[in-house]
Amino acid sequence: MNDTLSNTQQSRETIECDVLIVGAGPAGLSAALKLKLQANDAGKELSIIVLDKGAEPGSHILSGAVMDPRALNELIPDWQERGAPIKQPVTQDKLLLLTNEKCINLPDALIPDNFRNHGNFIVSLGNLIKWLAGQAETSGVDIYAGFSATEILYDQDTNIIGVVTGDMGRHRDGSKKEGFQSGIEILAKYTIFAEGARGSLAKELIKKFHLDTGKAPQSFSIGIKELWEVPSDQSHPGLVIHTTGWPLDKESFGGGFLYHLNDNKIALGLVVGLDYSNPWLSPFQEMQRLKTHPSIRKYIDRGKRIGYGARAINNGGIASMPDPCLPGGLLIGCNAGTLNASRIKGIHTAIKSGMIAADAIFNALLDNRKNDILTEYQTLLRQSWLWQELENGSNFKPWFKKGRVIGFIMTGIEHWLLPRMGIKKIPWRVKITDRTISLCNRPTKARKNCTTNLTVN
Repeated sequence: MNDTLSNTQQSRETIECDVLIVGAGPAGLSAALKLKLQANDAGKELSIIVLDKGAEPGSHILSGAVMDPRALNELIPDWQERGAPIKQPVTQDKLLLLTNEKCINLPDALIPDNFRNHGNFIVSLGNLIKWLAGQAETSGVDIYAGFSATEILYDQDTNIIGVVTGDMGRHRDGSKKEGFQSGIEILAKYTIFAEGARGSLAKELIKKFHLDTGKAPQSFSIGIKELWEVPSDQSHPGLVIHTTGWPLDKESFGGGFLYHLNDNKIALGLVVGLDYSNPWLSPFQEMQRLKTHPSIRKYIDRGKRIGYGARAINNGGIASMPDPCLPGGLLIGCNAGTLNASRIKGIHTAIKSGMIAADAIFNALLDNRKNDILTEYQTLLRQSWLWQELENGSNFKPWFKKGRVIGFIMTGIEHWLLPRMGIKKIPWRVKITDRTISLCNRPTKARKNCTTNLTVN
């Protein structure tokens, strides 16, 4: 048998632990830290391993996000005293309605509550992850950076018992290089999957265990982000700007953002729903167009781009969340679809989902359980403020599937008018019952309205 990427019968090194967490993002690290803190408080020995594909935690995360500190306040109440890299509070919100040349600045009194950020912070998520990883390691968590999980391990009853990490030292054709190292089998009583949106292992699990049966189809956006360094007179630390309208057409879901961090840094980006009907639309080109708008260009025209990237964003909401409970495992964070698209936030929801997972697993381990289905995780999730928040934002994307005008009007009703009428819980739910989205069946746009050209020879 040749030594290619095909399955091999070679022996692998095996490591055993109590809890294995795949992914060192805010969800995974929060789960690890909460578990270890509970174990330390109870005087219990608990071995926890966190795998991260990056060279170090946070190394593959582009800076610039607005964070609600609610979950972190619960996890680490004294995070400020511990030196968390959370320094820049939001000082001003702006919501801009853009046309190709003009801008309507929505009066502050009319900004829907879901777009308000009083009490929130503009953070470098990469730096926050590094700090969280340090807190976890100090408490006794083992973090294996540079290791990706490539295969899920099952017992004879298809209970999850761990993962296999990727081989190191192969050529592109799969053959072994000198110094080749086979992947490691990591066995655990419970495995938490915190890969982020569209994680490869989560997709396998959702399909294998039919976790999306009876759920609305998950929908995704692509978020394109750039980090800019600008002169001090163009920097307004604490200013948060969100845009709607141009450069996207009225039937495409998405919008722009511009966050002024400290140290003369600006995070600028565009989110585009991937269910757009226009076959000529290029999210990357739309991002470039956004930067040319006078209301955006004035903040960066003398600056320098110092970083860029993109990531998938799950925005289907609570109706699209797969069943997060598996035999021997859990889905948390964006793997479970906990991002709140209506608030354009997922850090605090990821942290909270990790904390809830930690509670469920710790109680199970105290009862000497292992590799079973933790249905109590779903119960605790539904009893939490996280579930209530996701329920309150569940109509956001479905309304925008009906077009921007309807989406904008209904967002105003649900997140501006109803709260001012004293109605805290939205009394209706918009349901998506078919994987075929109405906008996708509409005639495509004329080529003259598109930003990219396609030549077919």
